[in-house]
Amino acid sequence: MKKTLSYFLYTMLVACIVCACNDRLDIIQDYGYSVETLPLPKKIKQGETIDLEFSIVREGFYTGASYKFRYFQSEGEGLLSYKGNNVPMNRFQNIDCDNFVLMYEAKCEGQQVLDFVFEDSFGKKVEYSIAFSGEKTEKETE
Repeated sequence: MKKTLSYFLYTMLVACIVCACNDRLDIIQDYGYSVETLPLPKKIKQGETIDLEFSIVREGFYTGASYKFRYFQSEGEGLLSYKGNNVPMNRFQNIDCDNFVLMYEAKCEGQQVLDFVFEDSFGKKVEYSIAFSGEKTEKETE
């Protein structure tokens, strides 16, 4: 009886080991990522243009991954440009590399908020917001 029970247990153990092994190799392509900027001024004057230097920080690297962004200006008024072309609001714009620069020109003197949505080729989204308080120009204060 003990011999039969031990054979049965060994057989079950071998069956579990064989079933647990497979030849499939899991390849990860859709790594997580975050978005960062270099320090930005807290205040911006009407008509002033500043560089928004972005970096996409990947958790892993897959050469086939591509990124795009769109933005909304929830407060204030201004123009955003990428590589010399104005970026239309709420339209995706492809990004060529992980480090890129957007130019923002303030068109008003009040509070300004830019809300960005970044998306990779696998559908993962990251939201990022930038806010500036308005600053009156010297002509208006005199």
